[in-house]
Amino acid sequence: HMRRRATGEKAAAYRSRRDRDPLRELATQLTEWLRADLATLERAEPAMPVEDRAADTWEPLIAVADHAGGTWPERARAASIAMTQQANDTGEMSDRMRLLTDCRTAFGDELALPTAELLSRLRGMPESPWGEYGPTGLTSMKIGSLLREYGIRSDTIRFPGSGQAKGYRKADFADAWTRY
Repeated sequence: HMRRRATGEKAAAYRSRRDRDPLRELATQLTEWLRADLATLERAEPAMPVEDRAADTWEPLIAVADHAGGTWPERARAASIAMTQQANDTGEMSDRMRLLTDCRTAFGDELALPTAELLSRLRGMPESPWGEYGPTGLTSMKIGSLLREYGIRSDTIRFPGSGQAKGYRKADFADAWTRY
């Protein structure tokens, strides 16, 4: 999945002299792959996760991703949402970014937290949106959905004194905290 570069991580810059021929070869391969289904793709109306102008922009790419199958449909839709949100960002922190920041505070020195405790800490933060987030405040399903974009998922964890519970490990946030 697409993710922001970490500090110090290098990405190769595009250089037409170096990259032109390999990209032309890739374009030829893609054209051959799509040629047989071009009419179908031109008529495709894929389910779009974004609206209006963003949907017009992303529709051909989503249609090709649906055609490719595998993980591509999910990845293309996630990219369209993320990039559209980024383009629409007016300087205010997105919900996902705010959640990452607030989770860092909520964890404090803890290495892991049960989901219920993490939610309680988040909802209790002064000036945070989590107590009134959605119709019932931030829920375990919604926090899972917001964090999934960063590859962070809850797991069954053994907590001393209270047994097993679904929760989150602080270490699973490290990469996202570095990148965002």
